[in-house]
This record gives sequence, structure tokens and C-alpha cells, in this order.
Amino acid sequence: MTHQLTSLPALRREALRDGFLHTVDLLKQRRADQIGEVAIADYVSLDWLEWNGGGLRLTTVGSNLCRQLVTQQK
Repeated sequence: MTHQLTSLPALRREALRDGFLHTVDLLKQRRADQIGEVAIADYVSLDWLEWNGGGLRLTTVGSNLCRQLVTQQK
């Protein structure tokens, strides 16, 4: 399932953004199975995550977003 960035509704993008730090924590714990296929597809379509050798990792955009979200929490 592929999405265009513009095809994701604003509320969906915001929900994904709100849960992104939790998603990153799950990836660090090697628990990507708890993220969900639809969420993963959406994160990939937003260029926040990418597939690499059968695993997921943060993209540059995702890393920047993660830093921004951590800064906002302080």
C-alpha cells in the first residue's frame, strides 16, 4: 500500500506526528511489530521511516522531526 504525502489527511498526519516518539522508542526496542502495518506505510509515505535490509530505520526527515518533538517537550 503506498500513499502520496498529499493524500494523507491533516488529522492523520497530526496523529502520526503525535505518536512518532513512541514509534521511535518501539524501533529502538526492536518492536516494530507493535507499530502496525498501516502506520508503517504512512510513516514511509511521509519519508519519516524507510525500509533498509528488511528493517525499518529513521530517515533524515524522521530524525529531524524526532529532535524537534523532543525539543518541544522540554
